[in-house]
Amino acid sequence: MHVLRLECRAEEKDRLIAELWERGTAGISEEDAPGGRSRLAAFFDRPVDVANLAAWQPHWEIVEDRDWVQVAQSQWSPVLVGERFYLVPAWSREPAPPGRLRLVMNPGQACGTGWHPATQLCLEAMERHVFPGAAVLDLGTGSGILAVAAALLGAGPIYACDIDPDATLAARDRLRQEGVEANLFVGSARSVRSASVDVVVANISAETLLDLAPEIARIRKPAGRAILSGFPRRQLDRVQAAYSAHSEVIEKEGWIALVCRLSIT
Repeated sequence: MHVLRLECRAEEKDRLIAELWERGTAGISEEDAPGGRSRLAAFFDRPVDVANLAAWQPHWEIVEDRDWVQVAQSQWSPVLVGERFYLVPAWSREPAPPGRLRLVMNPGQACGTGWHPATQLCLEAMERHVFPGAAVLDLGTGSGILAVAAALLGAGPIYACDIDPDATLAARDRLRQEGVEANLFVGSARSVRSASVDVVVANISAETLLDLAPEIARIRKPAGRAILSGFPRRQLDRVQAAYSAHSEVIEKEGWIALVCRLSIT
């Protein structure tokens, strides 16, 4: 068995893990490194091309013959998120505790495993602000996790979009597997009708949130909410200034989510 070892910043980990799954890894383990960084070990039957991963100092090792898939999977344990969600890896058969919504996570999907703090912040905000029958847009849907969460909360209609066609295909497969009805498309908020959405959920970068502020304001209903995450605390002031000073700030492990209630300025 060959193991590829890399080291990355905390904000890079989620997407790097998704990249490794897409390259065919049999499993991934991780450990903390100094300075808030993470060390990843990805297991492969044979070496793969890592030329475009040079920024993370990749290096190969040959390790003893063990069930490394089981070793890697053992690190993905069920997680309680907020008051209502129960995140479980795809291979788990464990049922949700009473009163919890079971949300299956597949780290092999395009973006967003569900264990990232930013995703969990979105889920915590959604359980408080997504109501049955709410029109929800999952903006930058990635793996489709937040669209599935919206369905579990009784939302509808549900819209989901991503500018990455591969991510949209991954989300489509997941939504079909889970029987979730959603209007899924390649694109962004510019394709959504004005004043048509009760809750916009966007787990994307701070720069993209800044660019989309006028569009998010346009598509929200007058009493709507915007749940914004995907950025660390150091970028809070910029995002908050672009949206609203009257917003709720929630934080987890140095990552931020904003819940904006008033019109974006």
